[in-house]
Amino acid sequence: MTARLPSGQTIGAIVLILAVLPFVVYAVPQVAGASHSYVVLSDSMSPEINAGDVVVVDDQPTPQIEQNQVITYERPESDQLVTHRVVAVLDENGETAFRTKGDANEDVDPQPVPTENVVGVVQFHIPLIGHVVSFASSDAGLLVFVILPATGLAVSEVVSLYRDATASGADSGESSDANELPDGGGD
Repeated sequence: MTARLPSGQTIGAIVLILAVLPFVVYAVPQVAGASHSYVVLSDSMSPEINAGDVVVVDDQPTPQIEQNQVITYERPESDQLVTHRVVAVLDENGETAFRTKGDANEDVDPQPVPTENVVGVVQFHIPLIGHVVSFASSDAGLLVFVILPATGLAVSEVVSLYRDATASGADSGESSDANELPDGGGD
């Protein structure tokens, strides 16, 4: 019995799925069992998580969050999202809060993070995908991923319609010749 190797189409389909899967996880993090996904904009968590990576975040009850877990939270003084590591779990007047720090930062973050500001715990990250996502949401990305393909499709359809119209015109001309008598049929 001989082993059968996968065909080129099978390999191509697998490569396509592997190329598209990270973008699906970013767009619909629920397929990976998570709640949110975000593009990381700074290197404050490098070398583990770099700018341009995507973090996939799941809701987790804040009493279950422990030291050394990486969380995404809303900064207490703004609506900016931050992904940093929990370096201490605090009890401030009976309220839980988290002391956080970026792995690449020398100092801890200035303010503790109250539990109501925690979005969730980072489950995993996908390297580099955020660069593509950020580009796609820019004006240049709109041009490259939407306008140019749509224009190409429209031009292709117009060319196809033109070819079909000219081909059927040539066919109808041949059918009119078929109604004429063949040479030598009269005298």
